[in-house]
Amino acid sequence: MAIADTSEHTVPADSGEVSLLIARQVEPGYEEAFETWARGILETAATFPDHLGYGLFRPAAPGAPWFLVHRFRNQAAFERWQDSPERAAFFAHCEGHHHTEIARRELHGMETWFAKPGTTRPAPPRWKMAISSGLAIFPISLLGNAVLGPYLVDVHFVVRTAAFAAVFSTLMTYVAMPAVSRLLRPWLTRG
Repeated sequence: MAIADTSEHTVPADSGEVSLLIARQVEPGYEEAFETWARGILETAATFPDHLGYGLFRPAAPGAPWFLVHRFRNQAAFERWQDSPERAAFFAHCEGHHHTEIARRELHGMETWFAKPGTTRPAPPRWKMAISSGLAIFPISLLGNAVLGPYLVDVHFVVRTAAFAAVFSTLMTYVAMPAVSRLLRPWLTRG
């Protein structure tokens, strides 16, 4: 699935996932050629095993960079793509498209919850990510057990656990972590 959007999005990730965020500067007048090239390389990467998805983000303002995002199930899948002849072929034939990579960032696991699109700022230390995640998990767990718990008491524990995991991971990714990372951003970005 391709995304062509200029709004901010978060990307959920499991512990082993690798997300690659690339910023490319495109010379004015070459946007169409670049977009064709970018869609080609993204769609080719999507055919690789354990590629989980991609996105193409147009500039938010004239002269701003374009962003390409790849998600891979694990480091091995990421490296297969990076070392592939298919990827090399795209870069061997991109002259004349007038675009330059200006930033690249690999995000592993929980780092994707803390990465702000459009920046190359490193993720906070793992201990800060753990505290922030705990602050997000606690109210979701409390609320989830209070609201869902009574209805799921008689359900088989595997189904009950799956229901909690689905609700908790969705709320963590789309509600709790964006809110906690915004609220704690000054603390998270301090050295």
